[in-house]
Amino acid sequence: MMWLVWCFCCLLAIALSIAFAGVWIHIYYSRKYLEQIVRIFEEKPLFIIPRGKPESNVEAVSFRAIDGAKLCGCYLKHRGHVRRGVILFGLEFGSNRWAAIPYCEKLRDAGYDVFAYEPRNQGDSEIESTYAPMQWVTHKDVADARAAAAYLKGRKDADPRGYGIFGVSKGGSVGLLLAAEDPDVRCVVTDGAFATYTTVVPYMRRWVGIYSSQKRLQKIAPNFLYGSIALVAMNRVAAKRQVQFPWIETSLKRMTTPVFMIHGQADTYIKPEMAKTLFAKCGSAQKTLWLVAKAKHNQAPTVEPVLYHEKLVDFFETHLGAIPGDSESAIRIEVLPAPRVLAERRELAPRPRIAASVVG
Repeated sequence: MMWLVWCFCCLLAIALSIAFAGVWIHIYYSRKYLEQIVRIFEEKPLFIIPRGKPESNVEAVSFRAIDGAKLCGCYLKHRGHVRRGVILFGLEFGSNRWAAIPYCEKLRDAGYDVFAYEPRNQGDSEIESTYAPMQWVTHKDVADARAAAAYLKGRKDADPRGYGIFGVSKGGSVGLLLAAEDPDVRCVVTDGAFATYTTVVPYMRRWVGIYSSQKRLQKIAPNFLYGSIALVAMNRVAAKRQVQFPWIETSLKRMTTPVFMIHGQADTYIKPEMAKTLFAKCGSAQKTLWLVAKAKHNQAPTVEPVLYHEKLVDFFETHLGAIPGDSESAIRIEVLPAPRVLAERRELAPRPRIAASVVG
């Protein structure tokens, strides 16, 4: 009996020692490096941000967010014989609505309308003086996406079957959050999407390594320890900027909508391993990850221009265009408001099932 007591005491001592060591490392790193981590977290990446030019044959629109902020967008009409569906386009950080045009040329040729919007403090949308947007998704980005979706569903030509989402980088991340909560979203495509926590934690080792000479300590510290420090830094930034950072990882677990994630295999900013982690968290049984060889962040259309647009059209054709019903019928339905029409038609539209896969 005594040996059981000794074993228990030894195990308890080991567990307490590990816990104490973890707390000590957390306190040590937090006190020594937290300010540097917060500063790096707030730094904006050095990207060449694409900005398109207005086109005369495109419908420029404006609408209001829930707090009254004026947001701008452009509605790109399809160029096919009939409309196959409607797609909400999410822009990358700092870009403008006209930058969506090159991404969507083939989709428009295939019969899809595309609505690109600019969140607040971006493009021609209203500037909120107390808000400084970041590359990380905040609750204000999600609120603006909801307003864009509400505008899309409130148009006289709204598609009663629902709509698809196509988002690039931060716009893709916001699109995933919107798709997880809006049942009218039929499918989602992202290019270079990322989540805050699963991106920051892998970088923590590098950031700490810049300032710390304790290489052995860095190696033995587990990821959850770096994660706890990252949460402290994120919470400090959130309090300072009066924002919230939504948990994309949690929303992805609830995802049932078909998802097609595109990511550059040579992306040195959002590394492929981060994309794989995000993909693994997606709860949809209908999901595909395409890692584009030699493509850096948001460069897949440049590296694989033909295949890129072919895959886009095929995905939306399978999960949006092929849904039974008349895409133009909302134009003739004036008795019911668009959101109610969408809700009624949603139950009638079957969703095709495909196996989850990763395409190299």
